[in-house]
Amino acid sequence: MFQIAKQFTDSFKELKKLKTIVFTALLIAIGIVLGQFSIQITQSMKIGISFIATQLTAMLFGPVVGGIMGGVTDILKFIIKPTGPFLIGYTIQAMMGPIIYGILLYKKPISFWRILIAKAIVAVFVNLLYGSFLQAHYFGSAFMALLPAKLIQQVIQVPLQSILFYLVVLPLKKAKLFQMVE
Repeated sequence: MFQIAKQFTDSFKELKKLKTIVFTALLIAIGIVLGQFSIQITQSMKIGISFIATQLTAMLFGPVVGGIMGGVTDILKFIIKPTGPFLIGYTIQAMMGPIIYGILLYKKPISFWRILIAKAIVAVFVNLLYGSFLQAHYFGSAFMALLPAKLIQQVIQVPLQSILFYLVVLPLKKAKLFQMVE
């Protein structure tokens, strides 16, 4: 528990660094651009690669910066290209994932298994359970009826996104990007 509190403290201190602000702003812009290339399957189901920018921010700067980045990105995406009404629950959901990624990936050794576990935890608790709750609450859908489709989506996306993120992070580590932002 102390280690998680330290991660939040260290991540909050990252906000005082100009490098953090500039790099996070750059990743927000990248995330928004990548979000424009996502494919809308249903009203609540999208396939895209904007998660890379969000996860990278959380990995580099921790849960506080990651959570703020997730919220800011969600709001900016809505302003640029609204796909329905603005609902604060979805902004909170956009913040929850990076907070969890920050807790599990910030200042930790990079490994595929760590990324996969972080992705699986976010998939179950944030995307599957909380996302289904939001959809049921906001749109009057039956919670249990939403779970099978969302479960299938997460079962497919978790390994694919974990592999993709790992393949993006490896060359960045070799290029010593992580040392540049410290």
